[in-house]
Amino acid sequence: MSFKPKYTITDKILNNISQIMAGREVIEHSKLIPKWELKLKKEARVHNAHSSTSIEGNKLTLEQVKALAENKEIVATEKDKKEVLNYLKALDSIPEYASKKTTSVKLFLKIHKTVTIGTLRDNKDCGAFRKHQVFVGRRIFDGTSFREIVEYMPPKTKDVPQLTTEFLDWLNLDKTNKINPVVSAGIVHYEIARIHPFIDGNGRTARLIASLVLYKSGFDHRRFFALDDYYDENRSAYYAALKTVQANKGDITKWLEYFTDGVLYSIDKVKDFIVKMGLSSKIEEGERIELTQKQIKILERIREKDRISNKDLRDMFGVTRQAILKEISKLIDAKLIVLIGKGRGAYYKISD
Repeated sequence: MSFKPKYTITDKILNNISQIMAGREVIEHSKLIPKWELKLKKEARVHNAHSSTSIEGNKLTLEQVKALAENKEIVATEKDKKEVLNYLKALDSIPEYASKKTTSVKLFLKIHKTVTIGTLRDNKDCGAFRKHQVFVGRRIFDGTSFREIVEYMPPKTKDVPQLTTEFLDWLNLDKTNKINPVVSAGIVHYEIARIHPFIDGNGRTARLIASLVLYKSGFDHRRFFALDDYYDENRSAYYAALKTVQANKGDITKWLEYFTDGVLYSIDKVKDFIVKMGLSSKIEEGERIELTQKQIKILERIREKDRISNKDLRDMFGVTRQAILKEISKLIDAKLIVLIGKGRGAYYKISD
């Protein structure tokens, strides 16, 4: 039997996708200089690596993950460090994975191996389908001892290779490429979690391949979006959304509503940064601007207060009138802000 996801495009999903695409347009048409592009990419890389491993119990802080990403030494267990370094390597390999014509079983297993190598009890389980039954559960204390509660029992081990092949066949179909990439990524994320094809590392692999789908489709070709932050910030909601599929007899609609909420959350964070920095904007084609930290703070303060005077800015930084004029002249020339009025009553506003 071939794989066919069961879902309905609800008003909520449509509304989310509409807002996602509108936000993405703002981002795509922004006048980002290389410095800001690099900043967004670096932040997304670090946040994704931190959140995706943290969900699975990794104890490294965001600052420690950032240090590892910059090739610095940190004090932590070797397993925690290796998990993060593996995920960073997998994220960096997304363009290589996307260069393949199809997502084959071989590539699927290679991605899992990259994510897990050196972190499992037996390295033979890295990049290999599980050899025995696993379950998803949690430990509870019943007053006298700890016991395991089974929350999800994945498909039988013998069925995993066939289920994975059928799923990947669907993913590689031409008609699948016509589905909105956000919806496709949500389906991919859930189906890998459902099949649970590996001894460990299923969640990380699911989230990584969902990101691959978004990159390969061109949706996140600039790799600005830290999708995994949304799941990590409220893990109970993440697991609850995954569980809705069982309750709805295999219908993933509620999961897709949650998943599109998460993509919108990530899009909005990048869009808000771009709008706050005035980079969405009104700069003539071909112009490039690079803002100083003071200029960024000026833009933020004007957006917060709606308008601000020269005196307000002087008080804010404790500098002279000439020093402030030097900072704001670039913002005026770039048509990011305008001066309204003259004399003591004059003030600056964001350009319309």
